[in-house]
Amino acid sequence: MNVSLPADLERWVQDQVKAGGYQTAAEYVRDLLRRAREREACLHVDAQLREAVESGAETVMDDADWSSIRKSARAATNKKIGR
Repeated sequence: MNVSLPADLERWVQDQVKAGGYQTAAEYVRDLLRRAREREACLHVDAQLREAVESGAETVMDDADWSSIRKSARAATNKKIGR
């Protein structure tokens, strides 16, 4: 995949590469895409949680329940991003 950028945006990306310690612009863009995918996964989980809360279901959750949910969500996100 090749991406063409206007000169000002290309300079900005190169500045971000230097400031962020990336080796190349491609490495920087891959990191941006991974982060966007992680945000999307978080938004999906948030939507599911909102839906559950709005459904009126009454389930008492303790710290172990929340820990298990977080662990499952992290595992699913890591699987999606290839970690």
